[in-house]
Amino acid sequence: MNTNPTGPEETFAGQLLGFTIASRSARGRVVRLDKTLDTILSAHAYPPPITHLLAEALVLAALMGGLVKNDGSQVTMQAQTESGAVRLLVCDFKGGELRGYVDFDESRLSELGANPSLFALFGKGYLAITFDMAGDKGRYQGIVPLEGDSLSEACERYFFQSEQVPTLIRCAVRSGGENCVAAGMLLQHLPDGEEGRDRIHARLDHPEWEHVAILGGSIRHDELIDPDLSLEAIVWRLFHEEAEVLVEKGSAISRGCRCSVEHYHEVLAKFPEADRDDMRNENGIILVDCAFCSRQFAIE
Repeated sequence: MNTNPTGPEETFAGQLLGFTIASRSARGRVVRLDKTLDTILSAHAYPPPITHLLAEALVLAALMGGLVKNDGSQVTMQAQTESGAVRLLVCDFKGGELRGYVDFDESRLSELGANPSLFALFGKGYLAITFDMAGDKGRYQGIVPLEGDSLSEACERYFFQSEQVPTLIRCAVRSGGENCVAAGMLLQHLPDGEEGRDRIHARLDHPEWEHVAILGGSIRHDELIDPDLSLEAIVWRLFHEEAEVLVEKGSAISRGCRCSVEHYHEVLAKFPEADRDDMRNENGIILVDCAFCSRQFAIE
């Protein structure tokens, strides 16, 4: 870095920032969501614990989505259980478009108090992370138990177990009042390069990774969500003593529900005609509810 940006004029709210520390074989992503987050949350009257959970999940989806090229690839994160207050949490990120939804049991949630733990919300649930790569690059998925104190910890475990990539993730959420703000940072150690050979063995005690992880882990929650501290300034504060840090401005992030009458026509066309007839109401209309944006579509 050649500058020391500290003011709000460079704030990347609602935008990804990528960076690489080549001398440490590390890469990172930083994101902060404000208006986009409010738009997504406004589709449903979520209670505070679910608002906080979904806000963190959306940050994680954006961070992981920022790891793939903006070429039509999609990253989907899904947490599911049959024993917890939360039945399903799903978020995805594609080309700068972010969306998410939580299905939960209101009565069971009300019994958990104001700040339920991850285990209280999900019980013995699991987290599935899917990378749908554009073109013929394929699709791959990893599944890990929902263990630890947060979704961030579960995502760290996913990267280490499924991809053998040491990863540090920090998320911060400020809810309440007129709006909700959430932000996060992801750091990874890639000793063979971002697109290098398969990583047969990962070392959490690698000296280069230990150095980067200690610096990255020093970030405070209030710094991540501080509107007067740009994302570039956060990277500068953490890593300004490194020989070189390459910073790249990423995608602007918007609420990206892809529902439309045309979309559902295409989806329903894949069903046999007899099945579509069974879906129609007394007026011959198929009503489709979009959980992401809380809208209903009438398909003739």
